[in-house]
Amino acid sequence: MPGYSHAIERLIQEFGKLPGIGARTAERLAFHILKIAPPEALALASAIQDVKSLVRPCKTCFNLAEGDLCTICGDPRRDKSTICIVEQPKDLLSLESTGAYGGVYHVLMGHIAPLEGSEPEDLTISALEQRVRAGGVREVILATNPTVAGDATALHISTLLAPLGVKVTRLARGLPSGGQIEYANKSILTDAITQRHDL
Repeated sequence: MPGYSHAIERLIQEFGKLPGIGARTAERLAFHILKIAPPEALALASAIQDVKSLVRPCKTCFNLAEGDLCTICGDPRRDKSTICIVEQPKDLLSLESTGAYGGVYHVLMGHIAPLEGSEPEDLTISALEQRVRAGGVREVILATNPTVAGDATALHISTLLAPLGVKVTRLARGLPSGGQIEYANKSILTDAITQRHDL
């Protein structure tokens, strides 16, 4: 029985590499691309190319940006004396969606998890320390996920910042233990950020 052509098979394999995409879904996506008009398919290819060539970490907070600064760091209305620390850019977006926070962020790009091969030096913690040492920071909010790794990361950062005289707070536990910020609804996130507490 003849199989798919090389080009189709390659497209199916590439879709299959995406997280949460199994063989059947990859096959459906490939046939969807075959079915749609060429401009629509090429627009998808162009969007992927643009993301890979234009998007890079913000030089200040490591959020996703298309220039030197992300839109938050470049906004003069944001309170730069308060820094909210998150693990990933998607966590930042979840907190931003609440409209409850007007400060700036720092994205760690992960969490401390030695068993996963992620140590403090693999994250952007040293850049955070430099930001705080530069002055003008009044409060640092630890918004790492309420997991063992998130709590360990928060403890490490709070210990590191303690001698610098900055106020360090943690999101209130409106977030369920073991949960992920990206999956929390707006009301839970609003409560968590407005009811944060000192460590």
